[in-house]
Amino acid sequence: MPEGVPADRFDLATPAGRRRAKRDLIWADHGFLRARFSNFHWIEPGIMARANQPSPKAVARYAGMGFKTILNLRGPSKTGYYALEREACAAHGIAMIDARMHSREPPSREQVREAKRLFETIEYPALMHCKSGADRAGVMAVLYKHLKMGAPVAEAMEQLRLKYLHVKAGKTGMIDHFFEVYLAEGAPAGKSFLNWVEEDYDKAAVKNSFMSAWWGNLLVDKVLRRE
Repeated sequence: MPEGVPADRFDLATPAGRRRAKRDLIWADHGFLRARFSNFHWIEPGIMARANQPSPKAVARYAGMGFKTILNLRGPSKTGYYALEREACAAHGIAMIDARMHSREPPSREQVREAKRLFETIEYPALMHCKSGADRAGVMAVLYKHLKMGAPVAEAMEQLRLKYLHVKAGKTGMIDHFFEVYLAEGAPAGKSFLNWVEEDYDKAAVKNSFMSAWWGNLLVDKVLRRE
């Protein structure tokens, strides 16, 4: 929180705080771009879905669709959009669970463990979301398809496609690389994904290998203008 700004600036109990929260959702968090596009997709029809940051109206719509749980992959924050989502979930009887993921970092071992625990314990139907529903929702959707639905990792990676607004060519390709390293190293050695994560996965090494290749491609394609 910037200096001089009260910690309760998004206090929904006050008219001024509620106005600030709505402005934060619509303008600072680009909610106006999501007004007519939710990036909603079923991962497992009727059971688990993915979407972008929901407004209070969207939360009400999801409640009407029967959703019992919303996984907030952005994590808790002192923002207007967060305060409004938590209020809306409480008003509609939806359990809102914070489960922070990252769009430009491979998931940690702890994040994979927590994803598995959540998939085994939350009440369904459930919906997961990040800001755009593309990257953090993408990595969590791959984990869901593999850990909960039993789909092979290569098949589950279908959740990382442009269809969902995920772009592999940028730094968000770090997510794809994480799973690709398992497919290149763990799977051929006969390791299950979870065993590989627990026994062999080196997050720093995976990140470094991606960044080395990414910067190399950027240099050749952009700076040296390869034809």
